[in-house]
Amino acid sequence: MKISQLLLFGVYFIGISAIDAQEKTNLTLDEAVQMAWNKSNDVILGNTRVNTKKYELQAAKNSQYPDLKAAGQYQHLTKATIDLKTSSSSSSSSTTPPLVDRLVLGQINASLPIFQGFKIQNNINVSEDMYQAETAKAKQTKEEIAMRVVEYYASLYKSQKTLEILKENQKRAQQRVFDFGEMEKNGIIPRNDLLKSQLQVSKIQLSIDETTNNLSIVNYYLVTLLKLPAETKLEVRESDFTNFKMDNIPTDEKPALENRKDLDAMRFQEKASKASVKIAKSAYYPSVTLIGGYTTLDVKNLINVQNAMNFGVGVSYDLSDILKNGTLVKVAQSKSLEVQNSQEILTDNIRIQVRQAIENYDLSLKQSQVYHEAFDQASENYRIVKDKYDNGLSDTNDLLEADVDQLSSKINTALAKANIIQKYYELLSATGQLSQSFNLSKI
Repeated sequence: MKISQLLLFGVYFIGISAIDAQEKTNLTLDEAVQMAWNKSNDVILGNTRVNTKKYELQAAKNSQYPDLKAAGQYQHLTKATIDLKTSSSSSSSSTTPPLVDRLVLGQINASLPIFQGFKIQNNINVSEDMYQAETAKAKQTKEEIAMRVVEYYASLYKSQKTLEILKENQKRAQQRVFDFGEMEKNGIIPRNDLLKSQLQVSKIQLSIDETTNNLSIVNYYLVTLLKLPAETKLEVRESDFTNFKMDNIPTDEKPALENRKDLDAMRFQEKASKASVKIAKSAYYPSVTLIGGYTTLDVKNLINVQNAMNFGVGVSYDLSDILKNGTLVKVAQSKSLEVQNSQEILTDNIRIQVRQAIENYDLSLKQSQVYHEAFDQASENYRIVKDKYDNGLSDTNDLLEADVDQLSSKINTALAKANIIQKYYELLSATGQLSQSFNLSKI
């Protein structure tokens, strides 16, 4: 009976473990970024705005084509009084007037703008530049989404790695508590040393709980961004994140000024603002339109007109705009100046961001080297202190302190590589090359 229960428990435990394993999903960083680009609401919204600007551009281009209008009327006239003011009608006043009770009218009119003070072409230029600006903004959105995925992915890896190291250290700390408990029973060490070792286990457990909480939060952020089910548990394998080569590391702001899409968007907005000034000035010019039409008219028993075609040129000039339009021109010029100033501010900020990213990347390299040296030092220190403790030459405080130092240095060393990679991606993002790196890796 006991054997059957044990077998049943074993099968149940294996089943639970299998279910838990199935719930975990492994994604490489490249896969996560590609998934975010396909499913992110921000990216979808950016693409929708690009399409909107594309349609607006087409609408602006349509304004240069002719307008063609057709109209027709049929009217029934009741007891119409006809008085023809002609010589023939006056000489024969006794003639009975015709019965006019129907009117048919058909017209086709066409107009083609010839000159509108350069307004049409400048409207097209504005729409074209705004379309290009929105396209650049959409690409910048992809950069930002990719960087957000990198941050979540790195945080997820760091939390997983930290949790793994903490649990390993917890086992050693628990074994120490057990050993100290036996030694305390035999009067080899005071109870105070046992309590210190138990306190260390409690502190490690608190760190595990906090790390587990952070892991859960970051996991939820990432699965939400990737539009995965909320219960999905992502797992980052070390090889998926740390095993790749970092090439073409930027050393100045030149790549950023060439590749940053938000700066490209601002440049197109500046071009659009200059074209808007020209549109405002178009009111100073007359409008010239080529017009033409065809008319057919049939008034029963009175008049019939067929093939009445007309063509000519229409000119209009709003003289009041000469006095009123100056303010609108100044408004457009002021807005153009605002865009220019915003572009200069953005350029300065980009230079600062790149410099900061370069410094942070260099710092991560230096820190990694120090962390590796510190780990070797902490490991050797723990070995020496442990040997002294076993020989009664060191106390419990020294042993526990050496253990904490070793744990801290081990975590820092394990996360140093991930930190370098994260800073590398931040540098690529600052120089506008992050999306390119993932597109190339996909190819």
